[in-house]
Amino acid sequence: MPDPQIAIKTDGLTKEFGSFTAVNAITFEVHRGEIFGFLGANGAGKTTAMKMLNGLLKPTRGRATVAGFDVYRESEQIKKRIGYMSQKFSLYEDLTVRENIRFYGGIYGLSRKAIREKTAALVERLHMEEVKDTLVKSLPLGWKQKLSFSIALLHDPAIVFLDEPTGGVDPVTRRQFWNLIYDAAERGVTVFVTTHYMDEAEYCGRISIMVDGRIEALGTPGELKARFGAANMDEVFLKLARNK
Repeated sequence: MPDPQIAIKTDGLTKEFGSFTAVNAITFEVHRGEIFGFLGANGAGKTTAMKMLNGLLKPTRGRATVAGFDVYRESEQIKKRIGYMSQKFSLYEDLTVRENIRFYGGIYGLSRKAIREKTAALVERLHMEEVKDTLVKSLPLGWKQKLSFSIALLHDPAIVFLDEPTGGVDPVTRRQFWNLIYDAAERGVTVFVTTHYMDEAEYCGRISIMVDGRIEALGTPGELKARFGAANMDEVFLKLARNK
């Protein structure tokens, strides 16, 4: 019987593409309602690992469950219980704000009544009343980011996966975005976020750091800084990278 307090569990999860091992026997757990940072440089294997957990890629070997469901046999059940925000924000640029919300509400299988109610509530919460009928391509980057994240939560998923969601935005907007993440976690949503910004590690409850497809460190930011005698997460990462 799966532990209801464990949102994600992997054991030796591996993905190979021919002779190249993109993800090499990673093992970790993510607790329900936790903000879990999945860190590493570009090309470290973060996105490949996330795709396996999302049910978009079949692992080569190893085991994993997401929301209690097996990634090999129950990927469709997983997809119903997760939200996902990609690096490109997953929005349709030639649709309006309101049309994007309605479109994704339909994709998530919400009723027409629920879509109407959630659209109105989301537009109000994001203070987008004046731009609800504006094409998304006309919005500032930070607004697109907030809209995409909120749409990923539209169907009340147990877990939301964020794949480098703050790439390309300024530091102030990044910090505002993290406030949205905190709000989601306080509502009981498990947040699994990949990033290559080491300062964002400080915002997570626990983090793992991937180097060349392996998890080389796992713990709270405080634990890792103490373990590596580092003043910040940048120093932790540099020490790991130099020792690879």
